[in-house]
Amino acid sequence: MINQLIKSISFIFHPILMPMLGVVFYFSKTPRFIPGEIVQAKVFSILILTIVLPILTYYLLKTIGRTRSIYMNEPKERIIPLFLNCLIVLLIILKVFPSAEVIELYYFFIGVLISTFCCLILAFFDFKASIHMIAVSGVYMFFIALSMHFSININGTLALMAILTGAIASSRLQFKAHTYIELLIGILIGVIPQLTLITYWL
Repeated sequence: MINQLIKSISFIFHPILMPMLGVVFYFSKTPRFIPGEIVQAKVFSILILTIVLPILTYYLLKTIGRTRSIYMNEPKERIIPLFLNCLIVLLIILKVFPSAEVIELYYFFIGVLISTFCCLILAFFDFKASIHMIAVSGVYMFFIALSMHFSININGTLALMAILTGAIASSRLQFKAHTYIELLIGILIGVIPQLTLITYWL
C-alpha cells in the first residue's frame, strides 16, 4: 500500500503541473492589486501552454514513435519534448509574463527556461537529470524567494513542499527511474537558476 502511494506521487505531481502551481501560488499571495479578469486570463494561458499543449505534444510524439513513455525514460527521448518546452516557456516570457507586467513571474519563467535548457543539453550527452526534481525544487526555491520578497509567513507551505520534494525523490527511486546523482543534479538545475535570478527582483 505504502509502495503504491509512493509510486503514485510521481504521476500526481508530474513536472508539467509545477509552473501552474508557481503561478497560482504567486497570485494567491501577492499583496499587489491585480484585476481578477487579468489573473484569470494569465492562469488560463498557463493552463493551456504548460499543461494542455505538452500533453497534446506528447501524444503526437508517441503516435509518430518519437517517445514511448510520458516519463521519457531514455535521454534521447527527451530531446524533442525539451526543445519544444523551451519554445513554450520562451513564448510565456514574451507574451504572458513580460517583465513590465509581473516581474516575479517573468524571472520565475526565465529560471524555468534556463533549467529546461540545461536538461536539454545534458540529454544530448546521454545524461538523464530528473525532470521531476528540477520542477519541484525550482518551484520550492521560488516559494522561498516570495516569502522573503513579500515578507509573508508561509512556513507551513514550505514544510509541505519539503515533504513533497522528499516524497517525489523517493518515488523516482522506487520506480528505479533515476540514480541518486541524477536526482541531485536535477535539484541543482532547478534551484540554481531561481536562486541566481533572485537578485534581479528580490
